[in-house]
Amino acid sequence: MEFDDKIAALSAKLQNQRHGIQTEEATKNAFIMPFISTILGYDIFDPHEVVPEFTADVGVKKGEKIDYAIMRDGEVQILIECKKSSEPLRIEHASQLYRYFAVTNARIAVLTNGGTYQFYTDLDAQNRMDEKPFLVFDFNDIDYSLLPELRKLTKETFDLESIISAAGELKYIGEIKRTLAAQFREPDDEWIRFFTNRVYEGSFTRKVREQFTPLVKKAASQYVNDQVNDRLKTALGSSFPETGAEPVGSDEVAVEDLDRDTKIETTLEELEGYQIVKAIACSEVKPQRIAHRDSKSYFAILLDDNNRKTIARLHFNGKSKKYLGIFDAKKNENRHLIESLDDIYLHTEAIREAVRNHLT
Repeated sequence: MEFDDKIAALSAKLQNQRHGIQTEEATKNAFIMPFISTILGYDIFDPHEVVPEFTADVGVKKGEKIDYAIMRDGEVQILIECKKSSEPLRIEHASQLYRYFAVTNARIAVLTNGGTYQFYTDLDAQNRMDEKPFLVFDFNDIDYSLLPELRKLTKETFDLESIISAAGELKYIGEIKRTLAAQFREPDDEWIRFFTNRVYEGSFTRKVREQFTPLVKKAASQYVNDQVNDRLKTALGSSFPETGAEPVGSDEVAVEDLDRDTKIETTLEELEGYQIVKAIACSEVKPQRIAHRDSKSYFAILLDDNNRKTIARLHFNGKSKKYLGIFDAKKNENRHLIESLDDIYLHTEAIREAVRNHLT
């Protein structure tokens, strides 16, 4: 399995199981140990590679333990401190990491709750862990641009010098991106004033601020959507298949429609839904066998890029309601109302069964 497919598979597992995980130990077993073994590639059962409950006495602190230490050539390289998946990460959780970082040879420290991984090093002062992470990787909202940096931490391609040299840039780029994301969600007065003063000649009064606050939010949202659509058009081509009528039962109904060219805009939400279905289907077939075709009425997810092997359809074009359509053994589509993309995971077994139906 390719590295990005391993990431997608672990993300799917997290989404599917996280509501049943209530303790730190359960979080370790379900999410963190698979991350160390499957993603980073270290043998969690070999104490020469992974030491659980690692102990290194720190001053008057005796017998304190860090959850995992990853070893290379007999030296500690990565320290990992774990918290339960239901608990958001806070800087206070990193107190043991700070202490252990100073008394081991580790240059990388990780704070995680199984869903979010915060990576630290010592950019600000040598042998002293920074207060802010240089890399934040979130399995709930995967930033695929970070995969090359995450790959550098794997057993196969571990490159400490490259990691450290890139850490400074990653740290500030990450902080800027998170700041931009926060401003796009809820712009503050300074952000609103910045744009208002460039398009409005009057004074920035309270009334003007109230007038331009929703305009700035709307303009930012539309700009991002425009950029996404432009990139999708470049990646997927400027024309996409079209459907005629809404599907009513069999996956063979709209075969001709899927082969007809028209200007269809594939949305980011549809692609995210496709990635979730693909990650679920990976338990049955290789990920490269899962394909998609967009259409005017729905977004089809297919096995082997074959119209007669439809696994599911995403009906996301409605103004208010969204549906996930899953096909049974008789090629009938069963639609399920979903409130969010996370609801797709509620139909994991039905998706897998739809894949298996095409393998018989």
